[in-house]
Amino acid sequence: MGLHGSKQPEAQVLILGLDKAGKSTLLYKLRHDACVSTVPTIGFNVEMLEARKKSVNFILTLWDIGGQAKMRAHWKSFHQDAAAVVFVVDSSEKERLEEARKELENTLRSEQLRGLPLIILANKQDVDGALTATEISDTFNLKKICSTRDWFIQPCSAKTGFGVQEALKRLVQLVKLPSDTATVKDSIKETVHNLAASSRR
Repeated sequence: MGLHGSKQPEAQVLILGLDKAGKSTLLYKLRHDACVSTVPTIGFNVEMLEARKKSVNFILTLWDIGGQAKMRAHWKSFHQDAAAVVFVVDSSEKERLEEARKELENTLRSEQLRGLPLIILANKQDVDGALTATEISDTFNLKKICSTRDWFIQPCSAKTGFGVQEALKRLVQLVKLPSDTATVKDSIKETVHNLAASSRR
């Protein structure tokens, strides 16, 4: 995703989670502020949003990847250019929580996703008996499995819109822009240059 001339920086975000977790509904709520009835995603959906971070305007490209078992094997194909991961959990489906936890752990083991920020969306909070964000955080042992990355869990409802904008704001704060990476690389270069210069004195 090379940057050419005045083209805005772009940050690609993966939206992952089990089938029927509400990923596509959340995507369209974010993009169009509308509750859209969706069918299971075979493949992926892509939407782009304009965002702003530290006075930098950039494009947030959201990749909603299908969550059926046969699609999960292809998730890793999308890891390479990701700047953040959003993992959607159906808070009302307690019997699939362990399955979701295993898929999240498996995803976070990816070398290409190492250190990237993670936002867990505890979706379907409008359903009676839905687990709280704290209960999901404890079940997933997030403090342990996310010890080397920035992470946040947001209770939300794609259906009602509750928590969706808060999730987007947090995502924009946490997402790693190409310029963030460049700054780190520049500071490393500067350090190496200074070390080399001092060794010559």
